[in-house]
Order: sequence, then structure tokens, then C-alpha cells
Amino acid sequence: MASTVRVTLQNPLDHGDTLAYHIVPDDHALAQDWLAALREILNQGLELEKTFCFLGWPNSHRSINVLCQELNHSIEIINNHDFTQHGLNDYVIEEWFSEHTVRFPDSYPVETRTPDSGHSDRREALGLKLKHGIMNQLHNHFEVLEGTVEQPSPYGQASPPEVRHAIRQLNNICHEMESLVLSQRKQRVAPEWIRPSQITTFLDATRYHLTDQHRQGFRTNGYDRQFGHVYMHWSQIGKTLFEVFRDEGAPDLTDTVCEAITHLQYYSGEFDVEWGRDVVRNHDCPWHDQQQLMFEDWLIRNGRDPEDPKLSLGYLHIGEIDLARSFGTTDRFKIWDMVGHHLDIARIDVL
Repeated sequence: MASTVRVTLQNPLDHGDTLAYHIVPDDHALAQDWLAALREILNQGLELEKTFCFLGWPNSHRSINVLCQELNHSIEIINNHDFTQHGLNDYVIEEWFSEHTVRFPDSYPVETRTPDSGHSDRREALGLKLKHGIMNQLHNHFEVLEGTVEQPSPYGQASPPEVRHAIRQLNNICHEMESLVLSQRKQRVAPEWIRPSQITTFLDATRYHLTDQHRQGFRTNGYDRQFGHVYMHWSQIGKTLFEVFRDEGAPDLTDTVCEAITHLQYYSGEFDVEWGRDVVRNHDCPWHDQQQLMFEDWLIRNGRDPEDPKLSLGYLHIGEIDLARSFGTTDRFKIWDMVGHHLDIARIDVL
């Protein structure tokens, strides 16, 4: 009988209230290698990065104010640490975070009217929208202090455990906050497009090199995401080609731009779960189809082959949750309600 993975969740406010779901791994080499790596993580008893598991759940007990308090506490730890004892300059983060520094207030208008024209001049509503500038500054602090897998930062290497945890929290809370702000906005304007997810990572998890066979998953799945499906966690730091295209206005791929881009080199026993609505090409997401076509055109203009698996274009699919067995339903909204009350991983088992 094939192995499955059971993930037991608990209510963070009542640990006796539990809920389990079951992952059925794919029948291909990467999924089986992932399963072996996950089994090794569990045998070693590695620590789960619990503060960075559930993203984009709009009614989570981890509110914007809670996240800002945790972030400011981490900044205080970093600012107070004496890096000069390690031959480094002290590192000071000047930003201080509150709800109003990270997103626009709900009072911003959805529509403005031009008096002399008599018609509506529509613009994008800013209410509850993320302020990207300060979040980019926050993530830049993390990149400086953490470095990359290939080039770790001397700040991170010289830090004691408490400071290293605070550095990781800059990244964790940055992404958790971005997802929460987006989902709370979606809950107001387009509730069917709330995009909750689960990021399951462990401290000091062993990374293994992706093989050419593993990389074929980029060609078969691309950037599709499906509700209840499981994907390989992106276990390295750095921007992807798609992030540069999407976030930086599709610039020309000069040497300077390319220096910041990293193609995925590793896999581990870590994994991500998509809890949002399907975003699948050639299905019912015309905006996704258009974006992918524009992305491919941009790659070709810059001398890149969209079919090259070494460019790591997409997500690596490794399994799927047995929704009916786990929840007694496949209804997305009912499952959101169930999982939303159990946003804390209590245990993971390979059966």
C-alpha cells in the first residue's frame, strides 16, 4: 500500500480540538524523494517553523496588530544586538510597524467623479490595500541580514539563536502580513478569490539537488495552482524570473537584473498546500492565461526558452489532499471554515 501523509491540526486556542487531513503523494520520482526527505525530517525531530504556516486566512487569530507587535519585537532584538563584537557594524532598522504603516485605511474611495465631465472616472480603490514600499524595505533588511544559501550573510552567521530567529521573522511576518492584507481585502470585494495557503517548513531541513527528471514537473504543471493540491516548497532565497516580470514591470534582462534572479536548485521534505480556488491555464481564468502569454513573450524577447525546465518556471506538484476522506466534503467554503478554526499544526505522520 502506498504511503500517505497525515497532518493533524489543532485549534490554537484549544489544543484538544483537532482536525486531520491526508495527503496522497504523486506517483513520480520527485514526490517519492520528497516523501523520503519528509520522513527523515520527522525522524530527526526537526523544529517546525510554526509562525509561518498559514497565510491568507482572513479571520486568523494572528491579526495585523498581532503581526506588527511581533515584527516590532523582532526589530528591537536585532537593533539591540552588539554586532561590533564580531567585527561588524551595528545594524539598525529604523522602520516601526502598525496597521496604518502597512496598509491604506478602509476609508479610501472606490470611485471618484469628475464634475465637469459628468461621468465616472474610475480608479483602483486603495482601501485595505498593502503599502508595498515599506514591505520591500522590510524584505531588503532580511536579505542583507540572512544572505542566500550559497552566500550566507556574516550578520546571520554571527548571530546567537534569539537574533537568528528575529532575522527569520522579518521574512516570515513580511509574507504573512502581505497575504493577510490581500485576503482581508478580497473578503470584502471578491470572497471567492480569497487565497489561503499553508507553508510547511522546518529549521535546518536538509536540501537536496533537483535532478533533470525532477525538473520535468515545471513543464507539466507550470504556474497552475489547485485547491487541496500540494507543491514542493521553494527552499531558497532570491527572486524568480516570474517575480521580476510581475513585480518590476518586465524589465530587460540585463546583467544587473539577472544577478538578483535565482532558479530553483534544491528540494527538501518541506511542502506547501494550496487552499485557494483553482488558478489553471485554459480553464476559467482569462487573466491568468493573458499573464502567462505575456510572460512567455517577455522571456522569448530576452532570449529565454519558456520550455526550458532549468529556468524553474512554475510550481512542482507532489501530491493532493483526499478531501472527501479528510473533511467529508469537497466544498471549498465548508473546508475553509473547518481549517480556519484549526490554524496550528500539532503533528505530521507518514503512514
